[in-house]
Amino acid sequence: MGPPPAPATDLAAAPAYSWDGQGLGAIARLDAPPLALLRGIDRQRDTVAENVARHAAGADAHDMLLWGARGMGKSALIRASVLAAADGAGRIALVQAAGNALDTLSTLMGLLGASDRRFLLFIDDIGFGAGQENEARLLRSLLEGGVSPRPANVRIAVTSNRRAIVARHLSEQDDPINPRDSVDDALALADRFGLSIGFHNCSQDDYLAIVAGYAEHYGLAWDEADALEWSKRRGARSGRVARHYVTELAGRVGRSLEG
Repeated sequence: MGPPPAPATDLAAAPAYSWDGQGLGAIARLDAPPLALLRGIDRQRDTVAENVARHAAGADAHDMLLWGARGMGKSALIRASVLAAADGAGRIALVQAAGNALDTLSTLMGLLGASDRRFLLFIDDIGFGAGQENEARLLRSLLEGGVSPRPANVRIAVTSNRRAIVARHLSEQDDPINPRDSVDDALALADRFGLSIGFHNCSQDDYLAIVAGYAEHYGLAWDEADALEWSKRRGARSGRVARHYVTELAGRVGRSLEG
């Protein structure tokens, strides 16, 4: 007498999907900047984009850990690389999983593995603190394949603000019972990724280059001193701060950058 089950999500229809631990939701539009606008991270951009393009083409590709400074385009680069690799033909889709749904990812893998399409499973801004060791083990098992082999059409991309992912403390160095074991375990998860790509703090020249790229793309006039003052008021230079400044420029002249 209950309602009929919801129809299965069409895994060939959308450019991206979200996974909440219970089901897949289709995302009609993948919001990502063109790869060419991601400046100041040229080496990282080329590495990630090439790896995603390989996967989309059906060639061997790596799982990826993107780690480091906040606001330097880690998440935007993942989205932009998938959008570029899809090349309008939809041959690859992004699937973003919630960080609290790691214990359900084996179910998700089963769903994705039944499709002929290629997928990049994306877990954003991950970090495991004290008491979350089980979540770290789940992700490690997923990367290794566990008892059931991982579907060949799925690769994993994770972003984190620190390379070790698992939190480390000074007390590790004071533990008299083989302290190196704790450090090795903290790094073991990061070592499971074929590509570990660092993102570092933005120099002034890089920040201005990012602003210039966005401003040129959107046809906006800007002033170097004004851009630097904007970053000083926010206490940081990053791709995110540069993007916020360009949004401010558009607002000043009554324009919208959407669409």
